[in-house]
Amino acid sequence: MNRVVDWQQFKLLQQDLAEKVLLEDFFEKEYNLVGGIDVSYPRLGRQAKSCGAVVVLNRADWRLVDRVVAFCDVAVPYVPGFLSFREVPAILEAMDKLTVLPDIWLVDGAGIAHPRRIGLASHLGVLLDVPTIGVAKSRLVGTHDELGEERGSRVPLLDDGTQEQIGWVLRSRKRVKPLYVSPGHKVSMESAVKIVLACCTRYRLPEPIRAAHNMVTQCKNKIPS
Repeated sequence: MNRVVDWQQFKLLQQDLAEKVLLEDFFEKEYNLVGGIDVSYPRLGRQAKSCGAVVVLNRADWRLVDRVVAFCDVAVPYVPGFLSFREVPAILEAMDKLTVLPDIWLVDGAGIAHPRRIGLASHLGVLLDVPTIGVAKSRLVGTHDELGEERGSRVPLLDDGTQEQIGWVLRSRKRVKPLYVSPGHKVSMESAVKIVLACCTRYRLPEPIRAAHNMVTQCKNKIPS
């Protein structure tokens, strides 16, 4: 990982992308196919590699329709707020191999619940002009009220300064840790949380992201030389 990173240039690009984010529904109400995206790092250090997994599931029965993984050299170090620049290359390489595209993408990462309103889900959504939703396992920014213990409990995630709503804190299963859901691109605030909850069955994670996560986990021992 010898590349010199221009963080200021990255920040300017994020500001430009954030201005293009659309928080309205631009997908069919009766969406059938849902995509899931996850990235892992099976090799760290000087020869670090990332593994991007993309899956497409049928919403009717959560049947796997298509799945692809791709490995990439990691050129950007991990810095909170700039994760998309580290993970997008592997995701795009995997997406190029898909034969079936979904109606909506669920991304393991933030949407607009980000310091500059352009987390991984929003970055990808604007870049590819597709509907995306961010589903994060931990909170990057924002504050919220106490959350109920029952499945489906939700409270708004609010910007620390303006108190503008930037997402939802969602209990996807009874008494499990919450998910931090935020629209990425071409999805409204209300639809984002409804879609994510509809994609959660017996597990904390929604099925598309869980399937993508299982794929990157299985690929840890299959790193190309």
